[in-house]
Amino acid sequence: MVQWEIEFNDVKTGVVIVKLKPIKAAERFINQHFPDCQGAVLAGSVVRGEETDSSDLDIVIFEKNIMASYRESLIDFGWPIEIFVHNLTSYKHFFEMDYKEAKPSMQRMLSEGIILKDEGIIDSIKKEAKEILKKGPEEWTEEEVMIKRYFITDVLDDFIGCNNRAEEIFIANSLADLVHEFVLRTNGYWIGSSKWIIRALKHYDVKFTEEFIDAFDDFYKTGEKGKVIQLTEIVLEPFGGRLFEGFSLGKEKL
Repeated sequence: MVQWEIEFNDVKTGVVIVKLKPIKAAERFINQHFPDCQGAVLAGSVVRGEETDSSDLDIVIFEKNIMASYRESLIDFGWPIEIFVHNLTSYKHFFEMDYKEAKPSMQRMLSEGIILKDEGIIDSIKKEAKEILKKGPEEWTEEEVMIKRYFITDVLDDFIGCNNRAEEIFIANSLADLVHEFVLRTNGYWIGSSKWIIRALKHYDVKFTEEFIDAFDDFYKTGEKGKVIQLTEIVLEPFGGRLFEGFSLGKEKL
């Protein structure tokens, strides 16, 4: 087998499949489908060395002849491929949107990505992405912290009082997301979604992440709520603890 091919076992059929290595497949894809693009970057798990048999290729492409950005999924060269096509203006909108949401997906892709093609534009875009990542998200105001405390308290109370197992599971899901967001934003870190929740937490504090996982894992396995309740209260305590009485939102001041 030549050096630019890899093989793996298909999880469904057990058949050994040979396909191009990620960079070679991505390069061929760009040469075939976007030969005149200004630049292209391969990102995602294959770049971080975290790919699995189900991983895809995430490719950010810069095309000067498009009016608006778009995203498309397809299969080529033996790989599922997701492309994110931009011009030199549209990507900035996504940078701004990701910054406001504190989930810098586009910035991460471009910062960590491997250059597949460059007509002199990628270095400056990579630098821009890295500067945003280094700066961190916008700091929460005192009012924002208060609002988040209230909503965490509200969900925590629902969690404590609920005795319906099906409902408890999804309340716990919401609580995990809110707690992760509160911890990271109050400490000036980017947040995540799905698997990036844990990755973002680990970037902040490995020990806390282990406690976070242990608390929710214990609930999901046993139904015991104690560790989740304790963890949530510890997170809120430096900011005044739970908040219910006296909270007001939108009331006109006299």
